[in-house]
Amino acid sequence: MKAFYSLIFLSLSCLVLTFFVGCLLNYFYPMKYSEEIKQISSECHIDSALLASVANVESGFKKDAISSKGAVGIMQIKPSTAKWVAQKYKKSYEEERLNDELYNIMLGGYYLSYLIDYFQDVNLGICAYNAGQGNVSGWLKNKEYSLDGKKLDKIPFKETREYLSKVNKNYYYYKNRYK
Repeated sequence: MKAFYSLIFLSLSCLVLTFFVGCLLNYFYPMKYSEEIKQISSECHIDSALLASVANVESGFKKDAISSKGAVGIMQIKPSTAKWVAQKYKKSYEEERLNDELYNIMLGGYYLSYLIDYFQDVNLGICAYNAGQGNVSGWLKNKEYSLDGKKLDKIPFKETREYLSKVNKNYYYYKNRYK
């Protein structure tokens, strides 16, 4: 009888633990705007899990987020960058819509796609989304940061190193959710 109660206790403990782990994962890796992300990633030809990862790291999916540098919305895109992206991809630019979920994710998605295509490397595109295209281009030309001019051996900005790490960590979780 004691073994029976122990088995029940163990089973219930596993159930409770599974529930709490699931809650923690949903807290740190929310699935907000998943339909919008799937739609936009298809348009932009980028991985949905990557787009969700960047959105989560940038703002935690907060549509009203504003950075100290003036980046706004879920994808934390600056109005000047958003305007450039809209012109490049022949989309309408409406600054007052930058907090609109779909519009912000669309512009951020196209920008991320552009950076990945430009550098021909996902990690370089992610770094450029954080540090800027000019910085990453400069790093690639500097032998201290890139021996071959095609990949970074060292990322000089701590913020960008940590950003890349966070996005990749998020990606490993989201890639199993966006199939």
